[in-house]
Amino acid sequence: MKKYQIIYIYDALCGWCYGFSPVMQQIHDKYKENITFTVLSGGMVTGARVGPIGQVAAYIREAYKTVESHTGVCFGEGFLHDILEKGEAIFNSVPPARALTVFKSYLPEQAVAFAGVLQKAIYDDGIEPENLAAYGKYAATFGLDPAYFVLQMQQNQYVDATEEEFQQVAEWGIQGFPTVLMATSNQLYLIASGYASFEHMDTIIQQILQEAAPTTR
Repeated sequence: MKKYQIIYIYDALCGWCYGFSPVMQQIHDKYKENITFTVLSGGMVTGARVGPIGQVAAYIREAYKTVESHTGVCFGEGFLHDILEKGEAIFNSVPPARALTVFKSYLPEQAVAFAGVLQKAIYDDGIEPENLAAYGKYAATFGLDPAYFVLQMQQNQYVDATEEEFQQVAEWGIQGFPTVLMATSNQLYLIASGYASFEHMDTIIQQILQEAAPTTR
């Protein structure tokens, strides 16, 4: 069993998380042999916040440019033209969060990669978040059966597990995404609150590993 854990708390509809996905993948690729990675969905757009993207389109039109300039990611025409400009798609964090919940039950070690794929699906390819059938196609790229995957997304066990995940994040008091925590045997560290560079996170992780390493005399 690995002694350390990194907990990545994100939301598939979080634009800054989309920009952060390549960084998180780099961190995962460097440390996956020695650290367990867990991805949790935060539930950013749920309840009364769910609605047509057109209601917040004016904000997103400016915000996405800021994300692009700070992170180097690009928002695709599928999103900008088909989703943002039309303004009709319902933005709802629950369906992609359920997709991640189902995925983790099969391939937990690839959850960081799938979280990134979900964000690309929305912010590059331009799928509508409530189009459940669309998620099967992306699960299939990891070798999962697409039709069965979509069916599983609608099962009570995954519906409930996703809600429990939202509640866990809320109980921790985390309201902003991305947030990255690192757990050792006796302490929990905050290593990112909002977008952070690979170099910044790598430095913090190295410091934690040095502090947590047993001393020899």
